[in-house]
Amino acid sequence: MKQQKPTLESTFEQAVRAAGEGGKTRLAIALSGGLDSSALLHLAYAYAQRNELTLCAFHIHHGLSPNADAWLAHCEHECAALNVSFEARRIQLQDQKQSGTEAAARKARYAALGALCKEYNVQLLLTAHHQDDQAETVLLQLLRGSGPAGLSGMDAANTAASLLHNDDLVMARPLLQASRKQLEAYAAQHHIRHIHDESNDDPRYARNALRHTVMPALAQHFPGFQERLARSAQHAQSATRLLAELAEQDLAASRDGEHLDIGKLRALSQDRAYNLLRHWFATRGYSMPSTAWLAEMLTQLLEARYDAQLLVTHPDCHVRRYRNRLHLTPKLDDLDGTREDQFDDKPGTGFSWNGETELAFPAYGGVLYFDPADDGLDPAWLRAQALVIEFRRGGEKLKLAPNRSTRPVKYHYQALNIPAWERGRLPVVKSAGQLLFAAGIGMDCHQIGHGAGRIRLRWQAE
Repeated sequence: MKQQKPTLESTFEQAVRAAGEGGKTRLAIALSGGLDSSALLHLAYAYAQRNELTLCAFHIHHGLSPNADAWLAHCEHECAALNVSFEARRIQLQDQKQSGTEAAARKARYAALGALCKEYNVQLLLTAHHQDDQAETVLLQLLRGSGPAGLSGMDAANTAASLLHNDDLVMARPLLQASRKQLEAYAAQHHIRHIHDESNDDPRYARNALRHTVMPALAQHFPGFQERLARSAQHAQSATRLLAELAEQDLAASRDGEHLDIGKLRALSQDRAYNLLRHWFATRGYSMPSTAWLAEMLTQLLEARYDAQLLVTHPDCHVRRYRNRLHLTPKLDDLDGTREDQFDDKPGTGFSWNGETELAFPAYGGVLYFDPADDGLDPAWLRAQALVIEFRRGGEKLKLAPNRSTRPVKYHYQALNIPAWERGRLPVVKSAGQLLFAAGIGMDCHQIGHGAGRIRLRWQAE
């Protein structure tokens, strides 16, 4: 007996439930007014009615088309006919020259959708991506030379806080198992009105070129290829999950605090090292490095001498090696206090203490705290001093305790494993040329006394 093919309605309902709708009383859809999202509106409306849920429809007005106002009016009219709550948001695109119109529109659209969901207390957002969209995505990623993560295509449901700017929002694509032909048939059967976005006909966009040129040729010679590409995407998703599990295990075994142990990284095969590093970048929120960049970076890091001060620049951060540790550090602006012209005729920045609990020094990138302690500086003595904050000039020495030797500040940094690039952003505090405090190390013991009400200095970088 031939198994009956599931209906579009049953496929939709199963996908929404799998996305975690249970317990949520409010759903939203992204409604452009096109065929796909118009079919989604009617499917979601029927589902919400059956399950006594509140449905919202959100429309994003990009202002790119002369027909944009008419599209908004169409969406509002269709939602009013169904008594579905409707809200539109007008946006202006940013960074079009840098990322392109298509990417800028996508970024702004999802940010606006995330904001609308937060405003309406919606935790599940449905989009109209379907099986043909999935096939296009996989083909595009294949043509870009992407790895398993890219070839995974779109997930049936996922969170995307960086895209939606909404930590609580789940974005689901309940039509991923449906073809565009199924949606066309559904729209015709239910007499669903929809608009046509002329930008979808522009072959200058890569996705449109695929849709109107490559996909029809594939359909002619490989009927049903969309379903097979979607199945390949599922295999790639499985492989990606396995690689993530392996990377997490390798990261746990190689981690040394916030850093990586070079020796343990070196013990991995090249493929596992690449997999680990990509995962590490992802956990830190940095963009994925290319394979060529990753290979060059790994070669430099592993072949450098133990004492080499190696720096590799990534678009989002710096990759550094200090001793036998690998560091990912943010790109920081130069501090005003490090300018060479400040060293010519004045010793840092003078200040006085008048009992404050803290003093901010933006030029030095942080805040100096004055904490009450049982051992520290005499407050009356400290008030009377002409204090100076500056970055280390070289040659400063510090004695941490009476029973310890006076050592150069550089020695203390080395003993505490403070990397060279961090030392340049750690200020010192002096009085009459005498070092009182070095950020990252502590206070000199010469002026330290004991008794209630004493003061200890503490530095907190911004």
